[in-house]
Amino acid sequence: MITEQSLNRIWEGCLNNERKQQELLYKLLAPRMLAACMRYASDRDEAQDIMQEGFIKVFSSMGKFRGEGSLEGWIRRIMVHCAISRYRKQRPVLLADELPEGVTLSYNESGLEAKELLKMIEQLPDNYRNVFNLYAIEGYSHQEIGAALGISELLSRTTLHRARGVLKDRLSRLNGREMHKLAC
Repeated sequence: MITEQSLNRIWEGCLNNERKQQELLYKLLAPRMLAACMRYASDRDEAQDIMQEGFIKVFSSMGKFRGEGSLEGWIRRIMVHCAISRYRKQRPVLLADELPEGVTLSYNESGLEAKELLKMIEQLPDNYRNVFNLYAIEGYSHQEIGAALGISELLSRTTLHRARGVLKDRLSRLNGREMHKLAC
């Protein structure tokens, strides 16, 4: 486990254009950043592309990190912004009336492992997955999500509500099948 202090020492080397330190930073953070990118990508290849683009931005804008907050958090935020940017370029934003109806999911009531729940989130339509991830996982506000995705705050709220509905519906169906298996 790498500490924030040792990460900051590596960062100092990166700021001095020490290639070995840049490579070390990449190797240390790539698995975590790839996991963050996977939440927004259609597949692993796309996530790797997003991550590569993100690290290019990290190394080209090193001087912009002001030391406020954690370095890893700053880098993760760049990765998320790269994913959002790719999403906005590739896919048109859907209007609220084009989205299916749903109800809210307030917690993981199914007892699924986190890995299984993340797989369900991955299967959401892109706009649902992105809003859900930005809000529930990254902690963005609806105002920030709206600005990042070029949608209204209301559409962000609606999309989150509907994404939760889709997840709840899938969890209910999964629970129904599990109960049916137990009854047989």
